[in-house]
Amino acid sequence: MQAVILAGGKGTRLRPYTNIIPKPLLPIDDMPILEIILKQLKKHEFTEVVITIGHLGEIIKAYFGDGKKFGLKIRYSLEEKPLGTVGALSIVDNLDDNFLVMNGDILCNIDFSSLYDFHMKNDRKITIVTYKKSIKLSLGVVKCEDSKLIDYIEKPEYKFDVSTGIYILNKKVVSLVPFNKYYDFPILIKDIIKEENINVYKFSGYWFDIGTPEDYNQAQDSFIELREVFLNEEK
Repeated sequence: MQAVILAGGKGTRLRPYTNIIPKPLLPIDDMPILEIILKQLKKHEFTEVVITIGHLGEIIKAYFGDGKKFGLKIRYSLEEKPLGTVGALSIVDNLDDNFLVMNGDILCNIDFSSLYDFHMKNDRKITIVTYKKSIKLSLGVVKCEDSKLIDYIEKPEYKFDVSTGIYILNKKVVSLVPFNKYYDFPILIKDIIKEENINVYKFSGYWFDIGTPEDYNQAQDSFIELREVFLNEEK
């Protein structure tokens, strides 16, 4: 099986760390987040990984090399300009008929094999992995009609199904992506659902999108506590 890992972003919300270290190389305990992802993919019998690189990409290449030390074949696709969360696929050669796509800054314990099997069984062009995310507001919320107060809710918590940044795509989807131009997944998804259905794979395990210092700290703490869960290791 083949995976494409999107690792070309600048990680601006994690500056100043990402001024000198690409976000996928930020350490989670004793290893970069991208190394954790590669170890997980190897466990689930993926054999080839394409890493799309841009910002500080040479550091990523120097660290992971050709992938032999991880038991994988790794090759790289260089974004000479930012191409967004799906535009990078337009310049990747030799894609499999169906392949995993994910961001290079995600800490989770998803069963990638089951995800891939789900996608193949349902036979659609895209499978999007979702996660139930709780958002707690730090302010009181008021409900009103004109100038009349109806209700007051102190620091409410809402739950949403959010995209995890993990997908399985059929290669036919790539033909819909403009070549070497900036293009994001939400645009692609909205275009496709006008014409056909998209699979939704609901995931309920551990998932962290390392986008902010707060998220990064949470991921650190969870990995240290639950390392064997994320890496399928025995205690």
